[in-house]
Amino acid sequence: MLTKRSNQILLPGFVFLTLFSLILTSCATIPIAQANPKKEAGMASFTLKTGLGNGKMFFIGVGGDIDGKENPDLKVGPGDMVEITLVDGEGAMHNLVVPDFNVASKDVVGKDSTAQVSFTVGQDGTFPYYCGVTGHRQAGMEGKLIVGSGKAAVMEDAPEIVRDPTDLPGPIGDRPPQKVRVDLEAIEIVGKLAKGTSYPYWTFNGKVPGPFIRVRVGDEVEVHLKNAASSSMSHSVDFHAVTGPGGGATMTQTAPGKETSFTFKALNPGLFVYHCATPSVAHHIASGMFGLILVEPEGGLPKVNHEFYVMQSEIYTQAPFGQAGPQSFSETKLANETPEYYVFNGAAGALTGDHMLKAAVGDTVRIFFGVGGPNKISSFHVIGEILDRVYDQASLTAPPLTDVQTTLVPAGGATVVEFKLQVPGRFILVDHALSRMERGLAGYLMVQGPQNPEIINGTPTTGSGH
Repeated sequence: MLTKRSNQILLPGFVFLTLFSLILTSCATIPIAQANPKKEAGMASFTLKTGLGNGKMFFIGVGGDIDGKENPDLKVGPGDMVEITLVDGEGAMHNLVVPDFNVASKDVVGKDSTAQVSFTVGQDGTFPYYCGVTGHRQAGMEGKLIVGSGKAAVMEDAPEIVRDPTDLPGPIGDRPPQKVRVDLEAIEIVGKLAKGTSYPYWTFNGKVPGPFIRVRVGDEVEVHLKNAASSSMSHSVDFHAVTGPGGGATMTQTAPGKETSFTFKALNPGLFVYHCATPSVAHHIASGMFGLILVEPEGGLPKVNHEFYVMQSEIYTQAPFGQAGPQSFSETKLANETPEYYVFNGAAGALTGDHMLKAAVGDTVRIFFGVGGPNKISSFHVIGEILDRVYDQASLTAPPLTDVQTTLVPAGGATVVEFKLQVPGRFILVDHALSRMERGLAGYLMVQGPQNPEIINGTPTTGSGH
């Protein structure tokens, strides 16, 4: 019997194996009973038994060509009806998910309990199957379903839309007020959401978030908004730093191929969100149209070694989280506030690879952090660090909070955090609503330098520490 349960689909790479390594290292491989998978014309049947051992969790094939193989390749023909029986080999809770075919088994709980799924495959390709229980895929329970040659029609890699966290202008310092021109262009682009997955983004200047804008209190800011001729929608911009109706949105409702402009006086220092304010506003924001503008106080900000630009948001797709291929926007999920993805800087895992934050022991770090939303609050936290200073609600004129573990940032809000790095290693940026890590929300701060055993010392391990 087929049971669909898309909410079990997880993202690889953001739940770590430390706990499993500590608990499971001494476990022996589970013995496998013998059976023969059926392979008839148009029908392929397999049995997988769950196992633990050597710090890992896995599936083991039962019978035939897959017998005894860990996470075996399941090979079938195009158009086959596939039947997979899952057997609980050690008593822990497990299930089986094949996301590309929208398949999820019921949970098996208790040694020798079973569950079964059946579905029909289509054209050639290679598709993952895995356990959808939280953390089990990351602990090793993942294999491949190979249809035909295993080679699917390759989707051209979608362009990257991630704004690098170092892509921001330097400090203004101590200068008098002046006129500053800001150029924004609304660009609609199908970009990379995750590996093998694309999404129709709406952006400012082709990246998410939009450009980091830096002015000082008292500046006259002249904003020009161009909407690309290729756009399908009108777009606009609302600056939370503006004193005036709509934050500028009433003057920048811009049709495709057109340009609008307005000026405003930066009256209040702080770090402010800007976003598109064309109906549906939430849809435009969820598609990537947001950014930050920093209005420096007179005299500027204290000097630090590194400044980074990070924004959190949600993405609402029709398909369940983790499904490969082109994705489309879901109005229903947006209305229900049930996103499939939580992301930093526009894409799943955006700040864990080429765009991770980098610094060295002894450096001081400042993160300009904002939440585009459109709906969810962030409990911003850096695993392994204490925030020396937090400019709560991004107020730069009030005394900062000190020695903060986690800081709340509302949708459409921002904060500025600062801390000094005293030990090397990988520090993980998260929303401490930690299940969101499994939907794409994590970033790395890699710190190089000498160890400091006076601060932390012990047996080295891997993982998040949470």
